[in-house]
Amino acid sequence: MSPRNQNADALWRKLVAAVMDTRDDWRRRVGEATGLPFGRVRALRRLVDGPRTLSELAEATSSDAPATSVLVNDLEAKGLVVRAPHPTNRRAKLVSLTPAGRRVVERERAVTESAPAAFANLSKDDLAALARVLDALGA
Repeated sequence: MSPRNQNADALWRKLVAAVMDTRDDWRRRVGEATGLPFGRVRALRRLVDGPRTLSELAEATSSDAPATSVLVNDLEAKGLVVRAPHPTNRRAKLVSLTPAGRRVVERERAVTESAPAAFANLSKDDLAALARVLDALGA
């Protein structure tokens, strides 16, 4: 690996840690707003754009098939998702949000996430530089 790639990898790990290590408060508030563990809400969000098979949902949530089946069983028992036969694959079921499931996602999306103190305390110049970098990454 070239030194440039090692530097990029190290910076990426720092960025991921800075984000992931500071989201606990937001995740807690999502749980309070929805009455569900964060992983259940995360699965519901993966269904907003349309139905998915169990295997597609497992992949989207970085989970395995047995854990996804347990998750879907729980969400189905709560009336948040439904299963239906796949139109072209007899062996597969499609999982879809119910109106109640959509309302849970709406409650999750209403929970705003604020920048952690270390981020919010950056200077205007540092924030502008970070904005330029993030814009470049999105391009």
